[in-house]
Amino acid sequence: MCLLENVLEWNGQRIVCEALSHTDPMNPLRAADRLGAATGVEYAAQAMAVHGALVAPSDAAPTQGYLTSVRGLSLHVDRLDDLAGPLRVTAERMSGDSRLILYQFHIHHGERCLIEGRASVVLDAQTL
Repeated sequence: MCLLENVLEWNGQRIVCEALSHTDPMNPLRAADRLGAATGVEYAAQAMAVHGALVAPSDAAPTQGYLTSVRGLSLHVDRLDDLAGPLRVTAERMSGDSRLILYQFHIHHGERCLIEGRASVVLDAQTL
């Protein structure tokens, strides 16, 4: 399942993506004919995964990441599917090493912040 449409910009610390899938009636995260705001965490997790792939050395073997916690989550809306136009998903690496990364994320619709929080990602959990 790929929820993101485009990578708008990225560097070693940050990625900004665009999503349009929130308006798709076939979005696999929809429940009870709506897409609740908490599903935005999955949008952010996908942006973090894309960021990890972009910053990984080109000769490195792919690693599997696991979202292990979400903290300070603020949902400023109840749902995402009733918003026309693209969402902007931003994830910024706050700290980390080769096994654990802490990201801060935001999801905006235009200038309005819809969702924000922090998430930790464990890479190669089987080696811990």
